[in-house]
Amino acid sequence: MFRRTFALIAANAAVGAAVVLGAAPATAAPADTAAPAAMAAVTITYDDSYAAEFKDAVAQGVAIWNQSVTNVRIVKAAVGTRANVRVIADNNWPRATLGPVRPGGSGTVWMGRQAVQQGYNVVRIAAHEFGHILGLPDRRTGLCSDLMSGSSAPTSCANAKPSAAEASQVQRNYATTLTQAPTREIILVDAA
Repeated sequence: MFRRTFALIAANAAVGAAVVLGAAPATAAPADTAAPAAMAAVTITYDDSYAAEFKDAVAQGVAIWNQSVTNVRIVKAAVGTRANVRVIADNNWPRATLGPVRPGGSGTVWMGRQAVQQGYNVVRIAAHEFGHILGLPDRRTGLCSDLMSGSSAPTSCANAKPSAAEASQVQRNYATTLTQAPTREIILVDAA
């Protein structure tokens, strides 16, 4: 875009200078016709320093989202930097801030041990809670194929991948590179 704009400005300046000097107008070289570059992915960062025994599950859940969508990347924050998302282990039911969390915004994922003690898959829990961070609400379909069905799916469900519809919604949630944080905070508790 910048190159096209610059080329047009330069061509117009050359034509203007030629007219002022009395020369025949020059023809402009064709503008760069390459397709515009794809929009860069929005990057949000997370801090797992309080995730205790759930660090590996969180990393796996994040990797699943990064493989499933292209408009947003979730990366571990460098030590000593402010993260957009804090991951905290506790003894309650898992819960998370409803996003979409954007750069400059913040959210929290609580990796509750209560669901793990009841037999729910820990990687599915992590991916589900990051689904909330990415703007997806609970959908109590009871289907294991729906990541956001959460605890309505049986405890035997180990699917930690979002459905095509869930991934598409996240793509739409991050279709622009807005950086403002949401004005309200909603915490979704995923209790059975």
